Amino acid sequence: MLDRKMFGCGWMIFVLATSKCWGFILLQGLCSEMKSRTDCRGIQAMEEVEKNFVTMRCMLSGDGEVEPNVDQVLQLALEISKEGVLSLVIHKLPILGWEARKDLVHCWSILLKQKVDSTYCCVEYIENHLELLDFLVVCYDNKEIALSCGNMLRECIKFPTLAQYILKSASFVLFFKFVELPNFDVASDAFSTFKDLLTKHGTLVSEYLTAHYDEFFDLYEKLLTSSNYVTRRQSLKLLSEFLLEPPNSHIMKRYILEVRYLKIMMTLLKDASKNIQISAFHIFKVFVANPNKPREVKIILAKNHEKLLDLLHNLSGKGAEDEQFEEEKELIIKEIERVSRLPILDR
Repeated sequence: MLDRKMFGCGWMIFVLATSKCWGFILLQGLCSEMKSRTDCRGIQAMEEVEKNFVTMRCMLSGDGEVEPNVDQVLQLALEISKEGVLSLVIHKLPILGWEARKDLVHCWSILLKQKVDSTYCCVEYIENHLELLDFLVVCYDNKEIALSCGNMLRECIKFPTLAQYILKSASFVLFFKFVELPNFDVASDAFSTFKDLLTKHGTLVSEYLTAHYDEFFDLYEKLLTSSNYVTRRQSLKLLSEFLLEPPNSHIMKRYILEVRYLKIMMTLLKDASKNIQISAFHIFKVFVANPNKPREVKIILAKNHEKLLDLLHNLSGKGAEDEQFEEEKELIIKEIERVSRLPILDR
């Protein structure tokens, strides 16, 4: 009798490749009766689940010795979609072990990219079961599986239809909470996902910000004024990234007309962190350089010109950016001085 261990992953690929129902191989473990982690049958079922994930991973990406077969990978993706395996594995995430979750995340990335004819079959399945995306977002509240869910979400966000759903869903506002969770790793991962949502698809983001301008920036203001240094720094940097995207030019023009946001940038210019000061300057300068500054903005700049000039004179750039930074700073200083001399009433 042949020793299966001798063949390692290659044996599992052979077994999987000759199976009539590809998705069933994973399903047979995942659908096993699992009462609890301490229940004997549950432990056995979890062991089967882990074996099935190893098998699927080998099928999808090989093991270095055996290359994946493209046709078999596509067939597997089709069967997984047909059998509803994606829903199953997502809802079972909280009870999967670390190794199984690791394999799942690896397989997830490959499966979403499988295109049969003109259709990404697994993406299409998620489009028809959008509640799965909500489930993945809410899982940031479970630190045991949060990082796995974050990786899976970022793979989904690469596809416009899935990103659009999350942006427009009630789940999106939860990110404003998740990016400030006390667990640093989870909060950082949530911010990475939040950033992808706001930068991967410019046109979709522009449409979202146009439709939800007040709601979004009310929430974003809390991130910019957070007591958490990392939150302030990351959110400030991200703000400049998506505001300066060409599709968001009308959003930026609206943003720099509002005194409340100018005041936030002025406060951040006084932050104890030089990094935050410099990031704030790059947004503050847009308020000042705007040729169509509203009267209210001019009054704020004029009233505070001495403090602002003092802050700017003591602010310096970093390394290779020094020269350009100094040039921009001088232009902003001159503009503030000019505005301060304007005959603005009711200062």
